[in-house]
Amino acid sequence: MRIIGLDPGLRHTGWGVIDKEGNRYTFVAAGVINPDTTLSLAERLSILHKDLCTVFDEIHPDAAAVEETFVNQNPTSTLKLGQARGVVLCVPALYKIPVQEYTPNHIKKMVVGAGHAEKDQVSLMIRKILKNVPEKIPSDATDALAMALCYGFTIPVASSLKRV
Repeated sequence: MRIIGLDPGLRHTGWGVIDKEGNRYTFVAAGVINPDTTLSLAERLSILHKDLCTVFDEIHPDAAAVEETFVNQNPTSTLKLGQARGVVLCVPALYKIPVQEYTPNHIKKMVVGAGHAEKDQVSLMIRKILKNVPEKIPSDATDALAMALCYGFTIPVASSLKRV
């Protein structure tokens, strides 16, 4: 199964792709979409949509994991993040790919074992689990890989619950 993790943002949207075969996880690809901040909101959302579609066309994921939005102190920032997140949720739906959403604390707990783990701890665990991750990878892409792993870790649990 090929899983894409998506870390939504209006300035930086990270994506990370892994393959899951049984209990084995393999790094496939990762990157960040960085729309030009001088463009209008509509243009940036359009670029995010177009670039994500390009990634999906090239990678062919079977499932997607997306980070849930946390409420920010600034309502305007939260609203803009929500719009970017809407695009990020829409693209997998257009490709008829199931999407699972996770809170940041849930992702950290699944990958590191602690819900309030630091970014460095998450990055270290990503490299231990996915041994072929390049050294120089943006933090937004690392976060996206953590989301993909979280999805992979929860598949057996979800499958067994359906059988009961």
